[in-house]
Amino acid sequence: MAGKPARPTNAIDQTRRMLSLVTYLRERPGARVGDVARAFGITEDELISDLDVLPLCGTSFRGGDLLDIDTDGDRIWWHNPDDVAEPLRIAADEATALLVAARAVSTLPGLREGDRQALLRATAKVEAASGEAAGASSRLSVTFESEGGVFADVDRAISERRRLWIRYYSPSRDELSEREIDPIRLVSVGHTYVEAWCRRSEARRTFRLDRVAEIRILDEPSAPPEIELRDLSEGLVQPAAEDPEVVVEVGPGGRWVAEYYPHDSADELPDGGLRITLRTPDPASLRRLALRLGGDGRIVSPQALADSARSAAREALAAYDDVPDGLGEVRDRPYEGREQGL
Repeated sequence: MAGKPARPTNAIDQTRRMLSLVTYLRERPGARVGDVARAFGITEDELISDLDVLPLCGTSFRGGDLLDIDTDGDRIWWHNPDDVAEPLRIAADEATALLVAARAVSTLPGLREGDRQALLRATAKVEAASGEAAGASSRLSVTFESEGGVFADVDRAISERRRLWIRYYSPSRDELSEREIDPIRLVSVGHTYVEAWCRRSEARRTFRLDRVAEIRILDEPSAPPEIELRDLSEGLVQPAAEDPEVVVEVGPGGRWVAEYYPHDSADELPDGGLRITLRTPDPASLRRLALRLGGDGRIVSPQALADSARSAAREALAAYDDVPDGLGEVRDRPYEGREQGL
């Protein structure tokens, strides 16, 4: 029976399930959708989502090497199980990269011991099959930056359904804040993020892992409200209809804003600029955009945000006015250098 997922899953759990699903379907041609969903303890919607991904997997990206799996909504058919079941042969450079990566991942802090042991057993099998390439890989090593430890803690919190405490750097405000979050899932869109329910904002938020300055797994259970997972195929930033509306006017030099910020509309202005209407859950984050635009743009509404941006600009100018006296002469003659061709 179709429905929402009973609980959020992370990328590692989904990968493990999909690997098992391939073996399951190979042994049961024409298996019923409902039977397979019950066997894996997931909803039919989750199963169909997995089946949408499997045809993108295979031994290579050539069409004949991809899994030809589809469903008519009632049964699942795998049309080329024998074609993709041939013994896989990997080149020496592929074996080296695989072994180096596997050894590096096995050292991640916070990795579940069962997963670590399974990875080490798989690594030993690859080493045995790789011959000389295994020796070359032993001379290489990879050290993860701090994000690796954050990833492991977030993954553990998701699997154990526990709340997280984080100190998070917000570049839009240039500040560190402390938050308690109920993690929902890990996503990778250029960078790695955790989608979570933020107890401070009482809303869904997305946090970039390399901006997490400190993290702790709490004893409190994670209990995010039942929310529909977003489709991130069109990008991570997807403003919602209920987010506050912001109107920005930019000159010709600020037209790039319409290319980089998702927006509802971008109307042409007589001077070659644009009047851009966009939505954001955090309008205050656009103050930095206003300062960056300078004379090439301004915030029109909401009025409170426009006033805040002007206040921030005045503070920046005041700081500029406090430069040492030795620089004051140059500051007070801004056009003199231009007249001299500088």
